[in-house]
Amino acid sequence: MCCLFGLIDYGHSLSKGERNQILAVLSTACEVRGTDAAGIAYHSRGQLHVYKRPRPAHAMHWRIPGDAWAVMGHTRMTTQGGEKRNYNNHPFPGRVKEGPFALAHNGVIQNDRSLRKKLRLPKTRIETDSYVAVQILERERALNFDSLRRMAEQLEGSYTVTLLGPKNELYFIKGDNPMCLYHYPSAGLYLYASTEEILNRALRCLRLSFGKPIPVSIQSGEILKIDEDGHISYGEFDDSKLFSSWRWPGWYPYSSWRRFGEKTEEADPYLEEIKSVAAAFGYTPEDIDQLYQGGFTPEELESVLYSRELW
Repeated sequence: MCCLFGLIDYGHSLSKGERNQILAVLSTACEVRGTDAAGIAYHSRGQLHVYKRPRPAHAMHWRIPGDAWAVMGHTRMTTQGGEKRNYNNHPFPGRVKEGPFALAHNGVIQNDRSLRKKLRLPKTRIETDSYVAVQILERERALNFDSLRRMAEQLEGSYTVTLLGPKNELYFIKGDNPMCLYHYPSAGLYLYASTEEILNRALRCLRLSFGKPIPVSIQSGEILKIDEDGHISYGEFDDSKLFSSWRWPGWYPYSSWRRFGEKTEEADPYLEEIKSVAAAFGYTPEDIDQLYQGGFTPEELESVLYSRELW
């Protein structure tokens, strides 16, 4: 259960120190979803830089340069690929014909091994499931809505992906995992994190004087692009493969599940997130749902899941 975070200072209204402060506070708030590793990616002087370490975000020392206007970050809760081998941590660098890019992922990709075999992708020492998305894009040799759609439609499991492109553009490939994106038009600034609760917690600590943010909507099956001037454009992909290997006759999407015999108006995103990663620990979404019906809170479920003491 990792966390995505970052900023796009397209108005160049923040000082280098302010951007570093935002990253420090925001990444630390993201630790509730992962403390095994943390990392960021940004462009400076025409080059892509990725800085990541197998340590919690609060122990990192973010020192981005003055021309790093867009920064993409990740805090990790390890599910596949040991974090002590730093190459297994996010973000992952890649390259297409337009130049280098970096990718970060929240969720679980279930068919990464079968995709590598099916597509005959190059062997790699990187064990993390997310890296197959980098390899697919490198095979595509391009970074645009079409190549991102083709990549996303081959992934099975649960995910939301962020990608920092060669021209300082930031893509959000939104699957069923959460994402919260805020826009401050007067400051020319975007801030984001995996959940609204995390982002708001960081904002309370930062006490920014940019006015009330405008939430930017992004739904499952959408690809959102923010270019270096702050303009937004959208693409889309078929998200029907999400959770595909967990379906059975009579199965309904999680948003339609019934609790205590009654249909809920809206699924708890926190609980849905826990269900989405349960398979990585050997449990089914049904197991989680039964415990939830038995009285466990989402917070308690996350705690026992990651301590591997579910039974």
